[in-house]
Amino acid sequence: MKRIIIGLAVIITLSAGVYFALKNNGEEQKFTTQKVSQGDIRSTVTATGTVNPVTTVLVGTQVSGTIKSIYVDFNSFVKKGQLLAQIDAATFEAQVNQAKANLLAAQANVKKSEAALLDARRQLARNKTLFAKNMIAKSDVDTTETNEMSAAAQLEAAKAQVEQTKAALSVAETNLQYTRIISPVDGMVISRSVDVGQTVAASFTTPTLFNIAQDLAKMQIDTNVDEADIGKIRKGQSVEFVVDAYPEKIFKGRVSVVRNAPITVQNVVTYDVVVLVQNPEMILKPGMTANVSIITAAKTNILAVPNAALRFRLPAKGTKAKAPERKGTAVWVLEKAKPKRVSFTAGISNGSHTEIVSGDLKVGDEVIVSATESKNERTGGLFSRKGFR
Repeated sequence: MKRIIIGLAVIITLSAGVYFALKNNGEEQKFTTQKVSQGDIRSTVTATGTVNPVTTVLVGTQVSGTIKSIYVDFNSFVKKGQLLAQIDAATFEAQVNQAKANLLAAQANVKKSEAALLDARRQLARNKTLFAKNMIAKSDVDTTETNEMSAAAQLEAAKAQVEQTKAALSVAETNLQYTRIISPVDGMVISRSVDVGQTVAASFTTPTLFNIAQDLAKMQIDTNVDEADIGKIRKGQSVEFVVDAYPEKIFKGRVSVVRNAPITVQNVVTYDVVVLVQNPEMILKPGMTANVSIITAAKTNILAVPNAALRFRLPAKGTKAKAPERKGTAVWVLEKAKPKRVSFTAGISNGSHTEIVSGDLKVGDEVIVSATESKNERTGGLFSRKGFR
């Protein structure tokens, strides 16, 4: 009898062990879910760029010399035609005076040549009269005719010399005017490159003295957009950006130009996208770095799923192999505590959520974004990650 009781106890113990082993082996996975939501979404392309004035004029000098006076400084507002600086004009004034003197001499030579021509014509007329009376030889008449032609040529040469000296005087006067550095536009001086007493040389290139921004109330951002995203950019698209000086303020602008010239740096191809920005408060300054978001698409009141649900892959049960994949965009939803694959047509994405254009998903559906492994998949105290990606 005692042996029978011991045998029954052993059978009950083994049965309980088998039951609990099967229960543990059949433990279900636990899933982390998020809900399908409804709201607004927009797709953006991010880039960085530099804030610059729309029009910048570099003011230089066409003559060499020493800076005698400077009348403006950084941040000075200037008007078109305003005197910015003065180059020492003593040498150029002397050149003008010399050219005027040469012009007077040339004009005197014209009068001298006119007198010589008048005398030659009188002599020719006199000799013709004497020749008609057989009082002089024909050779004397020929000589006076030649002298008259030579005097006429000398007069033309003297007149040409006058024109040459006038041109030289004009050049000297123009160079004298260039010693006055004049603003070509209305605007603000954003940089000054010279000081009083400094010598500037304009022998081969025009040295820059001032940099004038024509209108700081209108700025532009030159951004570099990657070639993978440039196809989404269109003229007129809205832009939002921030600068480090005002991290809490969001500035707005619009795409003005998408330039076709590629910019290649270390085999990375980008394109310059110009963004126009209004700057009525004058708080944006040239050279600021802007972090730009170009809004390529925007929709309101749409359904969206978290992008983590699109990356989730359900592992095959009882094996370390991956579950067979089917083509098309889909997510896994929990239906009666069981995962179910639901396909849908995807729209735009903002990086964290993707639009649902069509499909059997509705607001509040629980979509799986991650899963924890069951105990029978644990090895060495660590979770096995096979079957996920």
